[in-house]
Amino acid sequence: MTSLKDKIVFVTGGANGIGKAIVSTFCLAGADVTFCDIDREGGERLCEELKLYKPSFIQVDVSDKEQLWSALTDIVSEKGNIDIVINNVGVSDFGSILNVSIDDFDKVLAINLRSVFITSKFLAQHRSQHEQFKAYGRIVNIASTRYLMSEANSEAYAASKGGIVSLTHALAVSLSEFNITVNCISPGWIETGDYSRLTVADHKQHPSGRVGVPADIAEACLFLCHPNNNFINGQNIIIDGGMTKKMIYEE
Repeated sequence: MTSLKDKIVFVTGGANGIGKAIVSTFCLAGADVTFCDIDREGGERLCEELKLYKPSFIQVDVSDKEQLWSALTDIVSEKGNIDIVINNVGVSDFGSILNVSIDDFDKVLAINLRSVFITSKFLAQHRSQHEQFKAYGRIVNIASTRYLMSEANSEAYAASKGGIVSLTHALAVSLSEFNITVNCISPGWIETGDYSRLTVADHKQHPSGRVGVPADIAEACLFLCHPNNNFINGQNIIIDGGMTKKMIYEE
């Protein structure tokens, strides 16, 4: 997709899983990609794998607002702009509400949700000071189908992902003056480990006949960032192989 050639992209949580697929897909599309992650070894390994495309890696703990803001500042200082932000970073801390501390809860929200606000605020602030960049901008936030459905012991994760969905449509309205579209994607079951270990029953849960893979999400991000697709705005796109539409009754 040559339309993204030389677009300056920042991806959070880009070293592994869905983030790795996003970084790889945007590199292949010709974008100038910088990604962050707390996993230095994974980030450096991905840079080596994609060395032909010259992505940049910054080790960042996104729960530290100064670290994240500094990383964004460094990118703009070096490259002059950020065209696209993909807020992918996410952690889960599942556990009984009896055992999960308030600090644990706050930490998940700081990583999963507050980081989305920080990167969006930075991009808006930069655009407000540089009129020449207002022609194009994209933010894509990675939420989860857990924003609307849950299993036990997932309060912090569910709250963070629900917050991302709501924050997305608020940002879409607020950032419209800067021509920045803001959308989110809610993945269902995306297998980031050994796909071959999945069972027939795992795949059959999905009307699409298979469990998802990281590329399913990365390709959707690429689509949303195409310059022609600025009429998709403030939306939450569920990518789950139809699983959340399937009625399940216990026999």
